[in-house]
Formats: sequence, structure tokens, C-alpha cells
Amino acid sequence: MKLKHLAMSAAVAAATWGTAGLVLGDDGGGEVSPIYGVKLPEGYRQWALIAPAQEATPLNELRAVVGNGLAMKAYQDSTLPFPDGTVLVKLAWKHVQSPEFEPASIPGAATTVQVMVKDSQRYASTGGWGFGRFINGKPADEAQHQTCFACHQARVQNHDWVFTRFAP
Repeated sequence: MKLKHLAMSAAVAAATWGTAGLVLGDDGGGEVSPIYGVKLPEGYRQWALIAPAQEATPLNELRAVVGNGLAMKAYQDSTLPFPDGTVLVKLAWKHVQSPEFEPASIPGAATTVQVMVKDSQRYASTGGWGFGRFINGKPADEAQHQTCFACHQARVQNHDWVFTRFAP
């Protein structure tokens, strides 16, 4: 029984750190964000939707937050803090009116893709989260990354520094 439990724990750990390793830049591909070393995770466009959002002026964006398997399980189980290996990706587009149906909004031009990676040891000074902000697939500059944690810390400290709530 102990051997079975140990094997299961090793499999979960391998899956967790394997996913985090891809995002943290350990596979040798893709550019990493300044400060945190986070990159766009492979295949994130196929991940499950956690929640949509609409940002008002001045950003005027439509957003969708997706998450890896650990993120989805944490949301479904209401687990806080999120476990290490959790990866959240926020895709954002300009909010535009549909030309076919005036009351509807549709995504316009892409603005950013933002990534949060949970690694409580590596990112201990930022609540356990590493951040990446990408524009046209390239990391934004260091000045933009310096604002990430301060914004989360000021507003969502009681939700493990994560804004997004699960949309059932």
C-alpha cells in the first residue's frame, strides 16, 4: 500500500513540476519574462476556461483566463492556496462591437497574454507566484513586470494573490 501511495505521489510530482518546468523556461524554447523567467506555456490555447472577464475603460478589453490541470482542480475543489505547479494564463483582446449583431461584443485585436506560475520556493518574495506578460508573443519590458505583484498584493491578498474566480 505504501509503495502504491509513493508511486502515485511521484507521478503527481512529476506532472506538476514537468508542467511548471515548461513554463519556467527549462525546456530551452521561447523567450522568458524579465525578473521571473516565465514563458508562454506550450498548448495553453487548448486549456480549460476558468472564467471570462470584461475590463472597462481605459483598457476596454475582453479577457479569458485558462488554467492547467492543477489550476482547474484547485478551482473545482476550492483549494487555497493554489498548489505549486498551478499555471494561469489570461488572454486579452480589445473589446469591439459585433458588425453582425449590434448588442454583441466580440474580441478585436489581441493586446496581451499574461501568465502566472505558482512555485512557492522560487517566488517566495512574490506570494509564491511568478509573472509573465507577453505582447505579440514577446515578453514585455522589465518595468511592466515590476508592477505585477504590487497590483495583486494590493487587491487580492486573501485569494492567494489571484483575481480570477471560477465561472461555474
